[in-house]
Amino acid sequence: MTPRRAWLGHALAFGAGLGLWRVTSAQARSKGAVYLTFDTGHMGVAPLVARVLRDEGVVASFFLANEPTLEGGASLDDAWAPWWRARADEGHDFGSHTWDHAIWEADLSDGRMRFRLQAGRQAPRRVVLDEQGYADQLERSAERFQAMTGRRMSRLFRAPAGRTSPRQLAAAAAAGWTHVGWTPHGFLGDELNSDTHPNAALLARALRHVREGDVLLAHLGIWQRRDPWAPAVLQPLLRGLRERGLRFAPLREHPGFGARMMPP
Repeated sequence: MTPRRAWLGHALAFGAGLGLWRVTSAQARSKGAVYLTFDTGHMGVAPLVARVLRDEGVVASFFLANEPTLEGGASLDDAWAPWWRARADEGHDFGSHTWDHAIWEADLSDGRMRFRLQAGRQAPRRVVLDEQGYADQLERSAERFQAMTGRRMSRLFRAPAGRTSPRQLAAAAAAGWTHVGWTPHGFLGDELNSDTHPNAALLARALRHVREGDVLLAHLGIWQRRDPWAPAVLQPLLRGLRERGLRFAPLREHPGFGARMMPP
């Protein structure tokens, strides 16, 4: 497989080929904007990400799950509450990534759904949820965010691993949630192996291919990546895309999602 085909395969596997939101020509253009988003992870690079965003004056969008951290706690525990509160005060946007990092696996014949609860190096656990059970996964992260920051989370969510089904999306929509995926060229590759996808190659590819309207995906720490993506790639990426005339906008400015940001 050629490097180009391998990369596109990764992008599809992590996003565009798994029932995510698809960009239309009308939605994908908003005066040179691209939309930088982060999912939670082991949080080891979270302070560095925050510093780079602050230094560069970039407002991003974060999707929150209660994932295990390098320090042995969890990304939404009391130790991280001040970090999330500071990001809220800086004006970033926030959505749900489910509470337990619930990865969809199958729709069952009885109308329920099977999920794998797994993040980082956790041993996987499988649960079967009905529509309300899945809505509860989304709401629990929102409730915790409000408890930490005093602010309401948007009604946007991102499915862990990008795995969705029509039934799952319908369950979320019935509870008032809208899914946000990422665009194929917005897959920044920080989940990939460092040996086969070094930081320099990831940066070069993003600078070459990211376009106006793209929704970009990165994480606050990936367990399996030996050479952390942030801030090695993040800061030069932000500067390089700006040199190409692009600007960074939060999802509240996205023409397809802005009206759905807050609860009614």
